[in-house]
Order: sequence, then structure tokens, then C-alpha cells
Amino acid sequence: MRVAISIVLIALLVAVGTYAYEGLMVSDAPVPTYGIVLFTIGIALLVIVGVGLMGLLFYSSRHGYDEPPHIER
Repeated sequence: MRVAISIVLIALLVAVGTYAYEGLMVSDAPVPTYGIVLFTIGIALLVIVGVGLMGLLFYSSRHGYDEPPHIER
């Protein structure tokens, strides 16, 4: 079962990669300068948010914020 799922996921990854590569290799549609700038800003913001969220996840797991509450009576 695990092998079948892996094969399907790898096939999907190859299909998406091929589709993206073909889309990037279209020579009839040049990207204007402002498009490249916006893509760069968007990717940078995406990386910053992703790194920040992962940092918060590891920070909270190291400081016991994910532990169940301890009720004192």
C-alpha cells in the first residue's frame, strides 16, 4: 500500500513539474520587469512567513506551550 501511494505521489510530482517547466519555456510571452519584481517580493514574503511560522512552532514545542493544562486543586 505504501509503495502504491509513493508511486502515485511521485507521478503527480513529475506531472506538475513537467507542466510548470513547459509553462516557463513559452518564448512568446516575455515577463515584464514589474512582473519579475512582484514575483520576487511575493516569494520573499512567502519564505519569511514560512520560516517565521516554523520558528514559532519549534519555539512553542520547546517551551511546553503544547502540553495539556495542569489544574491545581
